Amino acid sequence: MFLWILRAWNLEFMKSFWLVKQEPSSYSWSDFVQEGKTSWTGVRNYAARNNLRRMQQGDEVLFYHSGEDKAVVGIAKVTRSAYQDSTAKEGDWATVDLAAVKALPLPVTLREIKGNPRLKNIPLVRQSRLSVMALTKSDFCEILKMSAR
Repeated sequence: MFLWILRAWNLEFMKSFWLVKQEPSSYSWSDFVQEGKTSWTGVRNYAARNNLRRMQQGDEVLFYHSGEDKAVVGIAKVTRSAYQDSTAKEGDWATVDLAAVKALPLPVTLREIKGNPRLKNIPLVRQSRLSVMALTKSDFCEILKMSAR
């Protein structure tokens, strides 16, 4: 029993947090929820690819609508760690599998995130063109808290 608790605690302790961006006209949160799961293919930026490679099964992911919406709208979970992206015609590109978990009670807009001093240094603000980015647990929780306003 003790070993099982220790393993469960260790998995929770080692969990990472992420944000992925998607243009809703290409693949929206609604599309994702309808499918239930997806392979996060088509990433062709080296920094974003490296972030995909760091994702592990069980990590939590915020789903962000880019384009006109510019808001965090849902939570997903990594169900399969990085593997070769079969949509890549050439090069060494990666994908992960994600499953939709739940919609946020209210979307959290980029304007709200930029207005929160606790989030001033997150990659969404500093590296706005990056499509897959790491978040700290406190940043992730702060965005969830903002959604429950």
